[in-house]
Amino acid sequence: MTSPTSNQHRERAPSCVACAVVTVSDTRSLETDRGGQLLSDLLRENGHRVERRELIADEREQVEALLASCEADARIEAVLITGGTGISSRDQTFEAVSQMLTKPLPGYGELFRMLSYQEIGPAAMLSRATAGLLQQMLVVTMPGSPAAVRLAMEKLLLPELGHLVYEARK
Repeated sequence: MTSPTSNQHRERAPSCVACAVVTVSDTRSLETDRGGQLLSDLLRENGHRVERRELIADEREQVEALLASCEADARIEAVLITGGTGISSRDQTFEAVSQMLTKPLPGYGELFRMLSYQEIGPAAMLSRATAGLLQQMLVVTMPGSPAAVRLAMEKLLLPELGHLVYEARK
């Protein structure tokens, strides 16, 4: 018996994923958050549900509390976080998320930086975009700029979101 291919997994994957969209920022509001709004719009346009939309400060404790709350919420299959992925002293998202992941997916960050490099050059190395599982829930981070959100979503996440959630459930 042969093992299922990734195409077979995609066929079994959900076409609609229930997501939490979270913006981590000390300066934006929901009204001025263009990256988070774009993220929500792209999810909906591609048949996914935005179950939660939140904006929190770039404080490690707030990121950890939000992830714990989403993990306890049976509706949420994926948490997509925009912002807080840089290297400034205020950027704490990477540390908070990385510490909580039960299964990291290093390929996401590697691919994001590679694609970002093609668009913005060596400044791509400043991004600490990461992804992984928190138990059976997908967690993905990306920079907060609309261009970075569009890149992450269109090139990486939208084509594989259902497949990622399908694999996370196994």
